[in-house]
This record gives sequence, structure tokens and C-alpha cells, in this order.
Amino acid sequence: MLIDIIEKPVKMSKWHHRTDAVHWYMHELASRVVAESNIASDRYHLGKLILRGFKDAPDFLLQIDGATDERENFGSALKRSVQCANAFRKLGVKQGDVIILMAPNHIHLTMPMYAAFYLGIAVAGIDCTLRVDELRDTFRFNTPKVIFCQSERGKDVTLAIEGLDVEPQIITFGKADGFISFSELLENYGSDTSVEDFKAADFDPSNTIGLLIATSGSTGLPKSASCTHKNLSISIPYKWLTFDEYPTPTRLPVVLSPIQWFSALFLFVFSPILRHSRLQSSQPMTQEHAYYIINKYRPTFTMTSPNMLTTLFKAGDREKCDFTCFDLIIAGGSAVHPGLVEDMKEAMPNSKVMVMYGLSELSGMAFNYDGNLPTSLGRPIQSIKARLVNPDTLEDITEPNVTGEFWVKGPTVFKGYFNNPEITAQALVEGGWLRTGDMMYRDAAYNFYYVDRLKLLLKYRNHQISPLEIESVIMKHPAVFEVAVTGIRHEEHGDLPVACIVPYEGSKVTAQEIKDFVKESLTDSKQLRGGVIFIKQLPLTSTSKIDRQKLRKLALSSPRE
Repeated sequence: MLIDIIEKPVKMSKWHHRTDAVHWYMHELASRVVAESNIASDRYHLGKLILRGFKDAPDFLLQIDGATDERENFGSALKRSVQCANAFRKLGVKQGDVIILMAPNHIHLTMPMYAAFYLGIAVAGIDCTLRVDELRDTFRFNTPKVIFCQSERGKDVTLAIEGLDVEPQIITFGKADGFISFSELLENYGSDTSVEDFKAADFDPSNTIGLLIATSGSTGLPKSASCTHKNLSISIPYKWLTFDEYPTPTRLPVVLSPIQWFSALFLFVFSPILRHSRLQSSQPMTQEHAYYIINKYRPTFTMTSPNMLTTLFKAGDREKCDFTCFDLIIAGGSAVHPGLVEDMKEAMPNSKVMVMYGLSELSGMAFNYDGNLPTSLGRPIQSIKARLVNPDTLEDITEPNVTGEFWVKGPTVFKGYFNNPEITAQALVEGGWLRTGDMMYRDAAYNFYYVDRLKLLLKYRNHQISPLEIESVIMKHPAVFEVAVTGIRHEEHGDLPVACIVPYEGSKVTAQEIKDFVKESLTDSKQLRGGVIFIKQLPLTSTSKIDRQKLRKLALSSPRE
């Protein structure tokens, strides 16, 4: 989905225009790949598309590390990724195997990714800060053959694989005793075939996994969405419909998210294909560091989480950064409160702000936004079919303005959760439909409107309550920096809403003020009967969503006013 948010209707034709230019470009590039291989399905083979992109413009700048100013062009990346692919072949890593990347966004990070795409090896990016027990859980269900990590994490990875049924090769970025470094891997294992003689593996892109994308939704244990080469090749271009010049649709996107987030992955995967440079950083993306690289390099595009954007555009701090360099910023991954968009537009009045509804399980976005309906998600993108279903009866909802679960079907729907058939069976149902778990309704013209996550809806007596609706009201209070609403169980009444609030530093606000503020806007069933909790920060998952399990535990264990 896309939600384009603008303030001045006179700009609508500029802000909301979409073009098929990216699809024309992809068709032209894919046609040359197919002409060379004589395999029709290679139009969806990410590895062959990336190889063609690298070879077409060897002098083009691929990446900049904003922390060190290290730079690399397409020619260098082509050589190193081919060396890495040669090394994989020598180590016996092949199509259907899995590699894991757990490192900061330095200039070496994506070389194993591209090499894996050449050979049909699945790539899983995971949070490089996970503890040993968390790593063990991740390795257990991803069953990797190779793990790439920073040198200082090598021993932790060794501990995490003890007792598991996997014996992966551990490769470190940087030297560490007892481990093969990435540079040694390329030097000692990667020189069997030259760049000119290297051939990518032939495989079926519709059944070969490209990315294992970490997802836990809002609740539950982490799992990996299996997205194929074809899923990604079809889905990702829809993110670029507002750009009309290809190759190089924009000068310099910046990667603000870590490797496990889709908002980083789509830039990493497609920068060689669309021929755009990218800015990233090997340092943690703190507010201060983000301001530094934005002010220095003047990036033109980014996509990141609402939580990150809330931090960057925080009142009193955002004046330290000149955001006017951006042509477009996309927010996605969780709910975006209107106040955040207003803050962003104030800081960069001539830039475009879009809010994207998408799913890892859908390999990307779901809707095209209609600027004439600013509260709607818009209509489904052209590659998918959509329906609304009563989650209790599983009957289709055919009338407008009735809330149901959003189901979707099409070539971008993932293959399932890796090594998790039981959870897959709950999401992928008969006929290839994906149950998203998101509650929506549509109007008579088939414009869709988001309500909330099915599992997050609270039930007070006979009323369904959306935490997002209450959060949107509380966010309008001038003393509130962030808020998340959860519920505590009451034997007689059901769920009692609790507001967990991060106030602005130095602000003074009481629980009663917040309760009164909600009372002014919402009906009786949506009042904060569970109370108000003031905290220093919201609990987040590794994908920067609100950790709803921890939030509920916090609501139960903390003093509520």
C-alpha cells in the first residue's frame, strides 16, 4: 500500500503521479538477460539481473559507508561477489542452502548476498545484537550452512550452534583467532573462475528462495518469511512507481535500517539492478549519527520505520538536521500517527512523505494510494487480488463499510514460513490466499481503510476497541512523545485499555490529564479504564515494531495511575 500525505492540493498532480517507467526499464533489462541465457524465467532471476546491472556500468558508484567514507563501484562489487560465489561453490554451498548475515551496514555486507543470489542460496539477515540464546533459536529454524558475522561475535556464534543439528561455516568480517575472515575467504577460495568466465546457476526463480525475512508480526516467536526470486522481482519495483527516470531513479538513497528490515533489504537487493548509489553506515544509526550523514551527504530518498522517524523528527532536535535534501521519505512497518507526518512536513515542506502498508509475507507493498482520499490506503496494486473475510465465519464480506480480515493473493505472496509448516498453514489457506491478520474495511469504490491487527483488537464488554485509534488521539497531546496502548484482562468486563506513554523530556503531564484528553474525543467504551503508565521507552522487537507481549507484561507489572 502507499499512503501519500500532502498538505497543499495544488501539488496533487506532482505528488501523486505514478508511472510505469520502472516496469519498462525492468522489462528491457530482463529481456537482455533472457536473450543471453535463452531461459524465459530468468527475467525473475535476481542473480542474473544483478550481474547484468554490474556489468553494464562498472564505474558507477554502488555504496558509501557514511561512518568511514569508504566507497565501492559496481566493478569492484562484481569482482568481490563473484569471488564469494566461487568460494561458496568450493565449500559445497548450493541452491536451497541458507546463509546468515549478521553485521552492521558496512561495504562488505552485501557481497555474500549477491553471491548467494547468483547460486540460488537463500539469504537471512538477522539482528547482529542478539544474545546467544536468541541466536540459537534463530539458527535452529534457519539451519544455515554459512554464518557471516563481525569478528567480535564469532565466539558467541560458536556457542549458539552448540547442540544444534547444524554445523555452519563461520566467516568473520575482520580477523579473529580460529575463524576464516571474509578477506581470507575471497583470497583463498574465490579465484577459481574469473569474472568474465563466471556463470550464475540456472534455477526456477518462482520456487527458489531469495530472502528469508525475519518477521514476528506484533506478537509471537520470530520466524522467517520465504520470499522467492520471482516474488521479489515482481514486488519491489512497485515501490518505485513515483520515479520516472531509469536507470538511476534518484541520486542517493540512504539505508537507515539494519539488515533484518525489509526497508534495508529492498535497497540492498535492487541498487545494482536499478543502478542507484546508496548511503549506509557501519556505525549504529543513532539520532546523532543519522543527522551527521544526512547533513554531510545530502541523501534524496529513504524508507524506514515510524519509530526511527519519530526520533529523527523529534521537536527540539530536528533543527540540528537539514532534511530538505530529501525528495521522498517512506514510512512503513507499523502504524504512523498523523502528528509524525505533520512534524516531517514542517521540517521539509517541499519534500514528499508517503506511508506504506506492506507485509514481509507479500514481499512488499499492497496498495496504491489515492491522494483524493487521504485517510484511505487506496486500492490494491495491480499484481494482487484482495478480499475481506469475516474472521469468525470465513465468509466473504461483500458490502462496503463492514470490517473484515484482509486476504490477498498473487505472484508476490511468499512460499511460507521457513521450516514451519504449522504456522504456514494458518497463514496460507486454500486457493493460495494469504490471511494477513489485518482488519480493514472498504468503501463502495474499493478503497481500503486500515483498522488494526486482528490479534491486537481489545474487547470491552460487547465493544471492539482498536489500540491504534486510542494511540492516535493521545499522540495529539503536546506532552506525549510516544504511546502504545494495550489491555489488561478483567473477569467481568473483558479488556481494559492501558496507555503506556513516553513523555517529552522535561514535560509535566498527569495520568488524569491523559484520561481527560481521551474522554474529550472517544466514546465511553474506549476510555483508559486500565490506567496510564509513564515509561522511558517503548519495548520494541528486532524489526522495530512495538513488542506487544512485553507491553502487556509491562502493563501488568507496573504501577498504573
